[in-house]
Amino acid sequence: MGTNFATDLASMDNLTMHQQIEIHLTGNFYPPIPAFMTEACVQSIEAYWEDDTSRYISMPEGVFYKGMSHAPAHAIVEQHRLYPWIEDLTNE
Repeated sequence: MGTNFATDLASMDNLTMHQQIEIHLTGNFYPPIPAFMTEACVQSIEAYWEDDTSRYISMPEGVFYKGMSHAPAHAIVEQHRLYPWIEDLTNE
């Protein structure tokens, strides 16, 4: 588990990105991150791809980031270790 597992998940063409992220969140952290965070994580990755890392992403109901119901995409990527989904691995 860990970074290598996340990198492998990110390259699995037989899973959707939502499935990859859900497995990452629930299986690669202790304690597991709830699966309901998947959509916010996917939206954060999409913001990175669109070069908008400061975009605010709505958090699921009852989840707060520094007291707010939204968080910048870069914070979600960092805190949920989503780097394998934003890095260009085509040259490796």
